Amino acid sequence: MATDAAPPFFFESLTVLAATVASVPIARKLGLGSVVGYLAAGLAIGPYGFDFIRSAVEIRSVAELGVVLLLFVIGLELEPARLWRMKGDIFGLGTSQVLLCGMALVAVALLGGLSLEVALIAGFGLALSSTAFALQILQERGQLTTSYGQRAFGILLLQDMAIVPLLAMIPVLSPRGGETRGADIAIELGITVAAVAGVVLAGRYLLTPLFSLLARARAREVMLAAALLVALGSGGIMHAVGLSMALGAFLAGVMLSESSFRHSLEADIEPFRSLLMGLFFISVGMSLDLPVVLAQWWLVLAGVVATMVLKGVLIWGLSRLFGSSNSDALRIAVTLPQGGEFAFVLFTAAAVAGIFGRDMLTLLIAVVVVSMLLTPVACLAHDMLARRLQRHGVVTDAIETFEEAMPTVLVVGFGRFGMMVSQMLTSEGVEVIALDNRPERVAYARKLGYRVYVGDATRPDVLEAAGAGRAVLVALCIENDKVMGQAIDLIRAHFPEAKLFCRATDRVHALELTRRGVDYHIRETFESSVHFGRAALAELGIPSDRIAEIEEDVRLRDRERMELQMQGGPMAGADTLHRVTPRRGGEAGQGPQDTPPEEQG
Repeated sequence: MATDAAPPFFFESLTVLAATVASVPIARKLGLGSVVGYLAAGLAIGPYGFDFIRSAVEIRSVAELGVVLLLFVIGLELEPARLWRMKGDIFGLGTSQVLLCGMALVAVALLGGLSLEVALIAGFGLALSSTAFALQILQERGQLTTSYGQRAFGILLLQDMAIVPLLAMIPVLSPRGGETRGADIAIELGITVAAVAGVVLAGRYLLTPLFSLLARARAREVMLAAALLVALGSGGIMHAVGLSMALGAFLAGVMLSESSFRHSLEADIEPFRSLLMGLFFISVGMSLDLPVVLAQWWLVLAGVVATMVLKGVLIWGLSRLFGSSNSDALRIAVTLPQGGEFAFVLFTAAAVAGIFGRDMLTLLIAVVVVSMLLTPVACLAHDMLARRLQRHGVVTDAIETFEEAMPTVLVVGFGRFGMMVSQMLTSEGVEVIALDNRPERVAYARKLGYRVYVGDATRPDVLEAAGAGRAVLVALCIENDKVMGQAIDLIRAHFPEAKLFCRATDRVHALELTRRGVDYHIRETFESSVHFGRAALAELGIPSDRIAEIEEDVRLRDRERMELQMQGGPMAGADTLHRVTPRRGGEAGQGPQDTPPEEQG
């Protein structure tokens, strides 16, 4: 009876989860990365393994949403100005890679006896790398923001756009295709341009006001629903006009990259992105037809070797031509040699159009999947070789720019206190990223030109998205003592390398921060009160050297009282408040009226 009452896909879900839990930790322990673990899990539970799940198509149709969300998150990290700076990598290096690798693989296919139509689809399909695989590998290694990671991403972005003309090529090559009119092509092009412009304009002018409105409700689940709606909705618009869903989500992310909600959106989307990406890799593993691979292993091996070697060599050469160092060019080459997920779409469309049969489709998909499976292995081999050469002094890793060496400070709480702290830091050129949970305060600070984002300091995923993992110092300038305590615990647990500087709201709070062992704290009114007192004494005619003596003594007694309070509680050391500062060379208790006028002058 319990089995009859089980919801749809219950058994399949348990199977996928169990396989993931078993395989991914093993793969990571072996140094192969989580991608290989997901592939192995899919291969084991799929129709060509233990046959727990018989079709990968339905799973992949859902799992491909993970690629959409991945591109949305990547878009959030790329501001338009930064994307514009990458135009050479996207349109120069990316276009060169697709054309040269495509033509080289077409030539190999023609030499292998395939017809021109089949060779064109197979060659250019295999020239496209896997955005999902490459970006997952770069993110796992923390290398997406490096110079070579950004260059690899530029190539992948152009490949996502290249799927459009490649799909348009299928009706022309198809034996079933009719005459294509120029007017139809012009109409389709116009619709495509209008869709892209619509997504860009909506992202630029509508999304930030929408999220500002939703943020005032302080309902996290509503913000999450809105983030998913934006990512999937923009992808759906692009899909409706024949473009990649991932490209639409990427554009929406780029338009939101300058928004104050950027880090919160990234933290909200990340769990869904990770789960769906894992499911996507599992569906790829399920697609590997082992009987075909074993029966035609020489053809699969030849296709994999030709694809990975040709693409690797050409990508390395092109990267060097576009200015990459030899080590960066090698990293790009071993990250992008595989076939990609868009090859599944292109090859399936070609089979439906009658360009080639099911046997050729199965063989090409096997080549793509095996090349994906071998990519993490190639990256691991490259890393091992690089470490060995580095030990022998053949290569060295060095920071190439001062920008990479510049420390980063995360300021949490951007009221008057946090703003002044940021001004001091930015005056030295220190990179400052700031968070605050009040949208109206963030909006005001951004009008003044500060990089401030809406975010909750008690959420480790938000702190991670905001850059706490690479911050040298975290400045907690929060007014709420309880929230600051939660933030301190989170930062100590998740980002132990960061120094903690804290704003104390009062003396009791300062004692608590001392007990917590933060690296530095100061009472928010202490320094201003001391300066106020100095000015008052000066107005009363007290000499400047006497004022300096008084300030030094007051600071000393404050520290003494703090130590006594640590041992005896808040009321300990009260007698230190009422002492008169002794004069150097004089007696305690002597006031300014006891000093001869000539000495006061």
